[in-house]
Order: sequence, then structure tokens, then C-alpha cells
Amino acid sequence: MSKNNKPKQFRVVLIKPSHYDDDGYVIQWYRSAVPSNTLAAMYGLTQDIIERRMLGGDVEILVDTYDETNTRISVKQIISHIKRAGSGFVGFVGVQSNQFPRTMDMARQFREAGVQVCIGGFHISGCLSMLPELPEDIREAQELGISLFAGEAEGRLEEVFRDAYAGEMKPLYNYISDLPGMEDQPTPFLPAEMLKRSMGALTSFDAGRGCPFVCSFCTIINVQGRKSRRRSADDVEKIVRSNADQGVTRFFITDDNFARNRDWEEIFDRLILMQKRDGITVRMTIQVDTMSHKIPRFIEKAGKAGVRRAFIGLENINPDNLKAAGKKQNKIAEYRKLMQAWRNVGVMTCAGYILGFPNDTPERIISDIEVIKRELPVDLLEFFFLTPLPGSADHQGLHRRDVWMDPDMNKYDLNHVTTEHANMSREQWEQVYQQAWDTYYTPEHIETVLKRARASGISVGKMMFLMLWFYGCHKFEGLHPLEGGYFRHKYRRDRRPGLPIENSLLFYPRRVWEVVRGQVCIVLMLLKFAGVRRRIKADSTAFDYTDEALTAVTDDEQEHLELLSRQPAS
Repeated sequence: MSKNNKPKQFRVVLIKPSHYDDDGYVIQWYRSAVPSNTLAAMYGLTQDIIERRMLGGDVEILVDTYDETNTRISVKQIISHIKRAGSGFVGFVGVQSNQFPRTMDMARQFREAGVQVCIGGFHISGCLSMLPELPEDIREAQELGISLFAGEAEGRLEEVFRDAYAGEMKPLYNYISDLPGMEDQPTPFLPAEMLKRSMGALTSFDAGRGCPFVCSFCTIINVQGRKSRRRSADDVEKIVRSNADQGVTRFFITDDNFARNRDWEEIFDRLILMQKRDGITVRMTIQVDTMSHKIPRFIEKAGKAGVRRAFIGLENINPDNLKAAGKKQNKIAEYRKLMQAWRNVGVMTCAGYILGFPNDTPERIISDIEVIKRELPVDLLEFFFLTPLPGSADHQGLHRRDVWMDPDMNKYDLNHVTTEHANMSREQWEQVYQQAWDTYYTPEHIETVLKRARASGISVGKMMFLMLWFYGCHKFEGLHPLEGGYFRHKYRRDRRPGLPIENSLLFYPRRVWEVVRGQVCIVLMLLKFAGVRRRIKADSTAFDYTDEALTAVTDDEQEHLELLSRQPAS
């Protein structure tokens, strides 16, 4: 005990960073889209360390948790809090490649003030797992005395805490080759007051890690491994109950592929039982592969357990592109059966579509999107550039061949061109990306998707909101919907170092115009499609609506459906 009989204090600051937009301003919202799973996991692990008094019974561990996508970070205030406590450290968690520059800009300020800093996440882990030597940005972090953490923190975080408390943090904590089991680990959790800063009182957790597939653009398999590691049904029940106790029953399960979690059925059965026995009704979004409908009972039980949205790794409909990317699990002829199966249990489908595979051309991309609109009953479609993310086989291959890749990690967010393409100039590639959004989200196709929703018993209002959100984020904010939220915040002085702080007489009038223009455009879109929604809901024949995409697949369709007739060149 200290002389004044008060416990010693050790302050831990956990930050999930955002990144910069094209004008150098931090991407930040009044309400962000999805809470960080990594932040929830780290908060849960920290609470476990506190409960077990891992630093000794006379040490009070204070925890501050920030998600920069919805909270402005005051570096000076954090420094002051740590200094007042007497010891502590700042941990940047779940740092992706596009967030690394922003992380370093804050970390430099902490280090200048003598505050200990540790950075973990996919950028560190991916580079350590796939590159022969560390890239320049990570070497700079080491030169500044920043500790690096590679791998996963379960069972290892207490070592970091002890070292930080002693003022002797190691330069590198490397557990990338020693991945922990997930069963009986501390419960991922974020307090309700943090979750209120996201849209719809939603939280996230991972029920499992690892993926068995070998997609060349993926970082998951090289950071979290290809072996399935998972939480038990008891663990998932504990997560759900702890959140339900604070009024949160909507979840984003962040597993890269929940369909390959070996305990999926036990987890779904437990959630169904909790609903029947205890009245705890959850609503979930999960991510699955394109063959998930082949797993007996999977989709049926998903619907009963509370899944309401399924994100599907469609990626492309060109067989040669899928083969080149190592995505052999995607079977073109199964796409429609898959999406119809999800519709049959009232689940919305969202698919990611990657632009820039080797065989892509602008003309082929737009043609493929038109085929999808006509022949696949997918609801939401989101577009990405094929990006050589550090930690992926694509990045490793380009690095080995010394092929040009953009040195600015801030652009590695999947919606910027970061390398060259054989068939398209950079301008053509960027142009077709813009055109892809405009091609899919036409007023006519939005109305078609709403009609399909009504015919499938899916909420037309929720579908309308999501389609306008996806398209609106891109159209009016210039951001991908995964980076979206409600009411964008921009702070004049929170600009990327190297760019000038704008004059207030220029910044604020332009900002007011941006806000007014964006809100007016959104309201006009809402009014337009609210009328479409009312008309569809009032139509007594709407439940009988059908089109080519809703028609069951038959054996003879190979002859006349463009999607199903496509075969690889070899």
C-alpha cells in the first residue's frame, strides 16, 4: 500500500483506431456502424486480469476504452490521466493496415511524452507471418520504442500488463505461431454506454477463428490459421446473457466463415433453447461461404436461432477469376440455390464483390453485375478493389517479385487502387468501381429488390434502409458502407500530419454545406423510396411477385441462364 493508504494505480488505455479519408480527416461518426470485436475481446481480457488481481492486491487497474470511429481521441488528456495514475500504457488494438498510419501519428505523441505504447492487430501479425523482413513503417515503430504484439492475446495479455507495470515492455511479443484455444476464455464484452455510440445497440463477438480455405487475397488464414478454433455453446450463451442483461440482443458474429465452425449446430440449438426457455430473442448477422446451403440443417437452424442477415463471400462470378484467386469452393451453379435457401427462412443476403481479378475488364465487370441483378436474388451488393493486403498471399507474391504497391498504408481499405492491373489503367479501374455502385443501385433495381423482399416475407422497410445506407455512404460520403455510420464528424485540427490545417473561414462554411447537401440528398432518396415502399406494401398481389432470380433452379437452365452456363477456360 502507498503512504496515504490508497492502492497504487495503473491506467490501461485501449484504443481501436480509425483511419484518414482522402482529404486527411479522421473517419468518425456520431453513431458508427459496428462495434469492434477486438476491442470487446481486449476489454473482457482486461476485466479478467483485474478480477484475478494479476498485478497484486494493492494495485488498482483503471481502464479507458475508446473506439475512434465514434469518439474523438484527446492524446493530451490520455497522457495526463496516465501521468496522474503514476504508471500505465496505451494499447492500440486490432490495427489493420489502413489504420496503421493513424495509429503511428498518435503513438508518436505518446512516446514523446514518455508513455509506453503497444500495437497489435492484423498489420503487425500479417507482416510478421508473411514477409522475410519487417516493412519500414513497423521498423519505425520499433525505433520509437513501441512494443509490437503479433498473434492473439488470450492467455498472453497478463505478460504485457506485468511488463508495462514494471516499465519494461518487450520490443516484440510474438505469438503468431502459437495460437490459443478459445474455449473457456474470458467473455468479450463492451459496456452499454459504449455500444450506444453505434447504430442500433449492436455488439459483436467471434464464436470461432480460422478458415480452411486458401483464398490468395485473404489475411485470415495467415494470421488466425486454417484450423478451426472455437468457443463452446456455453461460452456463446455467456456472451449473449451478459449483453442481454444490459439490454443488448443484436450481434454481429465476426467469424470469417461461421458455416465452418464445427460447433455451429450446438450453438444454434443453444440459442433456440434460450429463446424458448428464457425468452431471450437475439438477432444476428453472420458470414458464410457460398456452399453453406449444402450443410444439412444449417440454414434452417440459422433462421430459427435468430440470424437475420448473412454476408456471403461471393467475390466474383467469373470462374477463371475464382480459380486464379484459389477460391475453388465457390461453385457458380450453386449461387442461386444458396441465396434462395436463405430467402426461404427470411434472411437478407449481402455479398461482397471484388473488382480487379486478372481477367477483369471494365466491360466484363459491368456485364457481370447486370447478370447478377437479373439472375441472382442477392439483396445487398458491396464492391471492393482487389487489394494486396499485408498478410495475404497476394501481397507476399507481389513483394517477392518487387511489383509496385502503393506505399501509403492508409489506402489499403479495399476501396482504393493500390497496385497495377494487366487489363485496366488505374483511371479505368477507379472509374469502373464508381460505375459498379451506380449500376447495381439504380432506382429500378432497388425497387426490384424491395419487391423480392415483400414476396419473401422480409421487412421492406429494413431492406430499403439498408440499400439506401449502402449506396448513400458511397455516393454522398465517398466511403465504403463498412466504414459508414450516422452523421459524419470532422474536426478541423484532426488532420493527417503533413497536410495544412485549413483556415476556419474556409473549413466551417464548406463543412456546413457538406452536411446540408448530404442530409438533403438522403432525405430526398428516402422520400422517393418511401413512396415505393408504401406502394409495395399496399399491393395485395405483392406476395406473388416473382422474377428470373426467384425462380427455382432446374436441370435444363444451363442452356439459357448466362450465370449458370459459365465455365472455366481450363
